[in-house]
Amino acid sequence: MGRRRAGYAPGMGSAADLIPSDADLDELRRIAKGCTACDLYRTGTQTVFGEGPRQAPVMLVGEQPGDKEDVAGEPFVGPAGALLDRALAEAGIDRTQAYVTNVVKHFKWRPVGKRRIHQKPNAAEVSACRPWLDAEIERVSPAVVVLLGATAAQAVLGRSFKVTQQRGVLLDLDGPDRGARVMATVHPSSILRAPDDDARNQQLGGLVADLRVAAEAVARLVA
Repeated sequence: MGRRRAGYAPGMGSAADLIPSDADLDELRRIAKGCTACDLYRTGTQTVFGEGPRQAPVMLVGEQPGDKEDVAGEPFVGPAGALLDRALAEAGIDRTQAYVTNVVKHFKWRPVGKRRIHQKPNAAEVSACRPWLDAEIERVSPAVVVLLGATAAQAVLGRSFKVTQQRGVLLDLDGPDRGARVMATVHPSSILRAPDDDARNQQLGGLVADLRVAAEAVARLVA
């Protein structure tokens, strides 16, 4: 296991302190189960690590697990995941051949009655958890990384990045895998919050169009 910094304590620091340089995905997943780099481990049921083929051509990155993902321990298995599956199928991307993960690996929530309502992770929580994503990208080495929503996009592309203005545009990925391309689009959960069926269908069409850009890029890059 990696060396921890002096003064490291649960709920502060960075997941980088926990990640051995030679660990494969299975080892990373095992170590991540005990991650306490930020305080979200105190309220999340469990760490929800990424899943998918070790050499997946495309990686999909969301914000954080939701309520159903937190319980199941798997990413994108709730309503947003079902909508993502539909969009991927329409765009010609096989979900079973994609690696799916989140920037933040624990569910952040607040209680409303008996319900657990999603809360957006803050910058410190994203920063603490980001090394897990870097390690996943490095191990999987995808041709294209698709960032779903503002939190994922800004975690990777910087806080000034705006999904509304730059969605669907392929960019070079800096960091652990410089050979990859990266593209941002909306998170499927935002489509679920649309006011009516017409708005949802229109927004879903936009997501599918963006994912088709990713699918075409994958076809070119892995040919």
